[in-house]
Amino acid sequence: MTADLHLDTRAGWPQDLRLYLERYPRPLWPGHANLGEMARFWLEIHGRIPAEEFRAWLAPRLQTLLSHLHGHHQIEDYQFFPLFSAAEPRLVRGFEVLERDHEQIHASIVAVVETANTLLRAVPADLDRIRGAGDAYARNSDALLRRLDRHLGDEEDLIIPLILERGEAALGI
Repeated sequence: MTADLHLDTRAGWPQDLRLYLERYPRPLWPGHANLGEMARFWLEIHGRIPAEEFRAWLAPRLQTLLSHLHGHHQIEDYQFFPLFSAAEPRLVRGFEVLERDHEQIHASIVAVVETANTLLRAVPADLDRIRGAGDAYARNSDALLRRLDRHLGDEEDLIIPLILERGEAALGI
């Protein structure tokens, strides 16, 4: 994988993977005739909220979030990405990148779980250990959120314009 496509350093898709995004930039998506149920669901499930609100929500619901992410990635990797790759072979490289992103996101999830467990096991009287564990959890959570934000944006930028170009029915979804 080239450095420009690595999840931690990529700043969007290179020109060859912006195949439909140039024709269908984000501002056109909401009113497009081909924005069907699947595309609306895709955007809704990726919903954006402010970082502070997300952090407050994350801690008590971490297990639920991680379970949903795992299931979401399984569906994409084994159903949607192969379907979209077959429909538009010029975008295969982008879907391969998104699959690799899932592996990197999984590594971030493992780090978040490990540091959350360390924080939860910290003895209340040991303030230095709690601070250290809290800082580690915050760093890993921030890294996961950055990766998810980049991944979700790039995923939408690859998939939604393809759906708008072809229509959901033509793609078999």
